[in-house]
Amino acid sequence: MLTAMVTPFNSDGEVDYVAVRRLATYLVEEQGNDGLIVNGTTGESPTTSDEEKQRILSAVLEAVGDRATVVAGAGTNDTRHSVELAKQAARAGAHGLLVVTPYYNKPPQEGLYQHFTAVADATGLPVMLYDIPGRSGVPINTETLIRLAQHERIVAVKDAKGDLFAGSQVMTATDLAFYSGDDLLNLAWLSVGAAGFVSVVGHVVGADLAQMIQLHRSGDVARALDIHSRVAPVVDGIMLRAGGAIMAKAALSLVGVPMGPVRLPLVDATEKQIAELRTCLVAGGVKLADA
Repeated sequence: MLTAMVTPFNSDGEVDYVAVRRLATYLVEEQGNDGLIVNGTTGESPTTSDEEKQRILSAVLEAVGDRATVVAGAGTNDTRHSVELAKQAARAGAHGLLVVTPYYNKPPQEGLYQHFTAVADATGLPVMLYDIPGRSGVPINTETLIRLAQHERIVAVKDAKGDLFAGSQVMTATDLAFYSGDDLLNLAWLSVGAAGFVSVVGHVVGADLAQMIQLHRSGDVARALDIHSRVAPVVDGIMLRAGGAIMAKAALSLVGVPMGPVRLPLVDATEKQIAELRTCLVAGGVKLADA
């Protein structure tokens, strides 16, 4: 169970490193996360500088690095930049790398293969690929994933492509560990052999999702389904409204762990969205700060 962690900002829009440590501790100690993804999409990585990324990662490692796996986002649409971010993360002490499909420039599959290989070659850290064609514009094809699995350090996939059958084919043909990267499909991915989740709603229902994984792994599918059904309103409220980072920060504020605003071009949740989110959190059994 891993949560893709938001990046706390103060009222001036600067990174709040005290809050970074506080959030990391909260997610591990109170929300049951085995690991954290930092400097990913939900962490607003497109709008944080390389220096900020390094300091965020270091703060998380200082807070929970002795009891949780800390995976650093290192993916961009520039291979050389991604290689440098990977080396920076390794120097800081990250336990692994998350590398997203290069976005906007829509490379061919051979370009994806060479990009991911270059990043994996740059350090000794294990690599989780992030397949999210809805944002990147390009899927990592099944054949490319099977080919990339031959690299000794490419060990996992965060899937937000949503093709369960294609994922099953890759899992059958390789040793790649698949993680659900779409909270709408968490239970579905477990049913075809996924190892766990890289979640956004794990900010507020991480302990429930961790229990879902354990129940399913032990064969108690019925109770895993019960949890899936119970947290479904939370998934609705956070993932189907204004987007992950925006609504995750709004949800944290509602549970009494405020993490500040988002950075442009994102904008904070509206009063209407927050009211709808509040209803969804209550329906999902999340205890609110003012309850």
